Amino acid sequence: MSESAVAENTVTVSDVGPSRKKITIEVPADVVSGKIKDSVDTLMVEADLPGFRKGRVPRRLVEKRFGSSIRGETKNQLVAEAYNSAVEEHKLQVLGEPSSEGLEDIELEDGKPLKFEVEIEVLPEFALPELKGIKVYKPQLEVKDEAVEAELERLCTIEGQLEERENSEPGDYLTGIARMELPDGTEFYNINGAVVQAPPKDKDGRGMILGIMVDDLEKQLGLPNAGDVVEIKAKGPQNHEIERLRGTDLKMTFTVERIDRIVPAEPATLALGFGFPSEDVLREEIKKRLEGQIAAEQQQMMRQQVTTTLVDSTEMDLPEKMAENQAARNLERRRMDLMYRGIEPQHIEEQISDLRNASHDVAVSELKLYFILHRAADELKVQVTEGDVNGRIAQMAAQRRERPEKLRQELIKNNQIASVFQQVREHKTLDAILKEAEVEEISQEAFVEKFADKD
Repeated sequence: MSESAVAENTVTVSDVGPSRKKITIEVPADVVSGKIKDSVDTLMVEADLPGFRKGRVPRRLVEKRFGSSIRGETKNQLVAEAYNSAVEEHKLQVLGEPSSEGLEDIELEDGKPLKFEVEIEVLPEFALPELKGIKVYKPQLEVKDEAVEAELERLCTIEGQLEERENSEPGDYLTGIARMELPDGTEFYNINGAVVQAPPKDKDGRGMILGIMVDDLEKQLGLPNAGDVVEIKAKGPQNHEIERLRGTDLKMTFTVERIDRIVPAEPATLALGFGFPSEDVLREEIKKRLEGQIAAEQQQMMRQQVTTTLVDSTEMDLPEKMAENQAARNLERRRMDLMYRGIEPQHIEEQISDLRNASHDVAVSELKLYFILHRAADELKVQVTEGDVNGRIAQMAAQRRERPEKLRQELIKNNQIASVFQQVREHKTLDAILKEAEVEEISQEAFVEKFADKD
């Protein structure tokens, strides 16, 4: 616990739990009176009441007419100023917004001190593990024929044509109006043009609607026709970034307006479209491109080993509320990672939906990793330049076969540029750790066997 005078205020900071502190602040009576007087003086100059010239309204009338609003606004100003000063003076690294019970009920009185309490969550205190000499295995990767065929199949699907159908089959895309209703009848979402994929046969009946992964979507959705209205029930994921949806019984209504099926392009047609004389040449080019990605894949696999080691070897107490409040950050970090790896947008959203359904332990591990890498970046003095960010955007754009400027505008529109910066910082931090790691090369088969149960 510590005490100090901050801008004439009395401030006490105390621990109320792991990474959680209570700030008790008392603003002196003379400061309160002076602030109220300044507010009244300002309003007297601006007040325009019938029967008086502007700026000539008597003080007593101004106080009688506007006293309540003056005290309310003045209290808010005093609270904000005192809180910000306390945070700066005590060098508190605050996460999220402060909370305060009873602050709204406190009335500001002339001649009396203002006393209030707020609780905040701060960056957790923990011992950073040793960053040098971490044991890492580097897989000797090679591009096999199966990988080439899988990539060719993926490209054929991406470049395929949408064909409208009257009746749906597994894997078809259904477009329509999707609504989400809470238990009290409140409509939470009403989206026109929502797309739901009838679960393909390899998904074991699982599918997504309005960002919610439903284990038995195949059973609830069926194979509807255009014009059908389907009702889907599900439980809100415990790690959903919107707190109101967590653990909530959700009812979703989907009105099917259109059914489309992807008809994959023929490999020969695809080859000609890409400017290659034959399928064989296209396959050769695909193999060359996949071989060019081996170094990046190896680096990603080694980074993953470092993150696992860091999380497993770090003791950190996180309050329950913090883990819940950081759900959106966890999801955004994962979304950026998937974009960097070139995953298709639809599959990104499927994996994000799965992460919402992940266990609490997974969410806590993701949050621990964020704090560890934040500290490690400071320790290693990692710097991120504008060129680094632009390079990462260009890299992601190439994966998506888009122009970098188009992707940049999309990221700006979705407020995701900061997430790109954060991803680059984390990757540079992990790469700096890898330079000091103990690296052992092993075969791809040995690597798969070693980490088969650690996905």
